[in-house]
Amino acid sequence: MTSVRGDQPKGTLVMSVGPDFFTTIQTPILLGRALESRDMGSSHQVAVVNQKFASRRFAGKDPLGEFVEFAAFKDLRFEIVGVCGDALVGHGVRDKGGPTVFLPFTADHGEPLRAVYYELRTAGNPLAYVSTVRDLVREADPRLPVSEVQTQSANIDGTINREVIFARLCTGFALLALAISCVGLYGVMSYNVARRIAEIGIRVALGARRASVVWMVLREVLLLAAIGLSISIPAALFASKVLKSFLYDVEPRDPVSIVVAAVSLVTVTILAGYLPARFASGTDPMSALRHE
Repeated sequence: MTSVRGDQPKGTLVMSVGPDFFTTIQTPILLGRALESRDMGSSHQVAVVNQKFASRRFAGKDPLGEFVEFAAFKDLRFEIVGVCGDALVGHGVRDKGGPTVFLPFTADHGEPLRAVYYELRTAGNPLAYVSTVRDLVREADPRLPVSEVQTQSANIDGTINREVIFARLCTGFALLALAISCVGLYGVMSYNVARRIAEIGIRVALGARRASVVWMVLREVLLLAAIGLSISIPAALFASKVLKSFLYDVEPRDPVSIVVAAVSLVTVTILAGYLPARFASGTDPMSALRHE
């Protein structure tokens, strides 16, 4: 971030861009106009600011025609000619985007230009145009190297690589824990059914319907699921504070995620208890009464 002079919003990001920048990244111009080709070599310095910069610096006043100054750009004053929408341009994908000022890339800030980044919007596979871009640059100046060619999707994936790996590990461990709990629950319910086989036989002999026997067994399963949810949901809400730094584009206490997890747990619990319940409902009364 470039240091700013005066009462500019704290943490202001200053970006040097070229014409058609806002069209390429599809950021709308809300007031005024975008930077144009005539601004690149003009002695009259202009700038475009985003909504956050305008709202914090000018507090509801019309920013068009106002001037901003930056310590890194000598004593130049830039007239604001446009206000664009807020975007994550120049900010990390984990950030919400802060106050941003866009200046012509030809503005003299006293330092040599070391690198230029180009954004290309293509129809189809972007990597299919790499050779064409290299040829165009070579025709303009054979001495200019073209490096770090990658799609925006690949750039974002590399930025959140830690989150992706962590999410995959958590998913794997969660599935493993779910499988172990299903096997354990099935074993517990099978043992309970075998232990109560005589009782079930008497109920069937006295006219108990098959559905009522299934419900009798599943009721215990649902009780276990309720106990598990009453423990796991508060624990998950507490652990979300610790895991907040690993989350991307998901709130720590996202209600949709919690509901999906709870429904998945109840569904798997019912399935794990259904087989013992079905076995219990099909018990022959005479065989059950002779049991033990």
